Amino acid sequence: MTQRQPFPFSAIVGQEDMKTAMVLTAIDASIGGVLVFGDRGTGKSTAVRALAALLPPIEAVEGCPVNAPRRDLCPDWAVIASDRIVTKPTPVVDLPLGVTEDRVVGALDIERALTRGEKAFEPGLLARANRGYLYIDEVNLLEDHIVDLLLDVAHSGETVVEREGLSIRHPARFVLVGSGNPEEGELRPQLLDRFGLSVEVTSPKDIATRVEVIKRRDAYENGHDRFMKTWRPLDAGLRNQILAARAALPKLKTPNVVLHDCAALCLALGSDGLRGELTLLRAARALAAFEGAAAVKRSHLRRVAPMALSHRLRRDPLDEAGSAARVGRTLAEVLP
Repeated sequence: MTQRQPFPFSAIVGQEDMKTAMVLTAIDASIGGVLVFGDRGTGKSTAVRALAALLPPIEAVEGCPVNAPRRDLCPDWAVIASDRIVTKPTPVVDLPLGVTEDRVVGALDIERALTRGEKAFEPGLLARANRGYLYIDEVNLLEDHIVDLLLDVAHSGETVVEREGLSIRHPARFVLVGSGNPEEGELRPQLLDRFGLSVEVTSPKDIATRVEVIKRRDAYENGHDRFMKTWRPLDAGLRNQILAARAALPKLKTPNVVLHDCAALCLALGSDGLRGELTLLRAARALAAFEGAAAVKRSHLRRVAPMALSHRLRRDPLDEAGSAARVGRTLAEVLP
């Protein structure tokens, strides 16, 4: 039986901020992960799988546990039977709640140790996610040390395992997408700051939008082939736009005034460190490239600032407005 294709990214109704954030990370993975907070059933996991399916398939060595594109890039500990290159979809790996550190980074292969007396490495979920997406639902309920570990690896692009007589390194370059419901708990500020972008999603408040969501989902489930045929050209157009933006990034100009605006905005918001400025600039550059602009403009900064900075703000007990509203107010004052 042929596996059903994921719901088309272009067919997702509304949730523009979430879709924009995910597209920007697809253009420039160095932006960092995406944190999506909001109601259940608002399309968070659907969007991750849809975007991964939209992106071009990757070429990898057959049987390589880290999806390496060439045989010489496969880790030494991996047992590779052939040098054949195969095409496979962009990986999407789900990280379940209650997962152990061994399951995440890998550990000693107990079966081979007991049956053959060999000291071998059993790769974890991070190896499978290399060159793809790692999705964590209810990230705010995950143990802090696991989240910290994931963010460290996402930043360095490498997994290091030093335990049980093993000394293992392997590439782990992925886009981290975390989602959760803020009513069930919050992430520590130190962890929030490590995510590149943050967006909030809500259930549609108008009947017309809700009806359109129902119609498209029903068409996907009961007329799958016809529905996919309708939306496939739009997904193909978006894919080409993302690939063109990736190619344009190195040639994109960044005027000094834009750098000044980044610093001035983060200073006015009281953002700690320089991670906010760097993420803001990367996101603005990705947006400019996506729109085909030759240079980054102030308008690009304005559009990405709420998703790049709102989760980095210190709480102000005297200000009842949400962090996104505070970013909006400061934008109006600093970048009129």
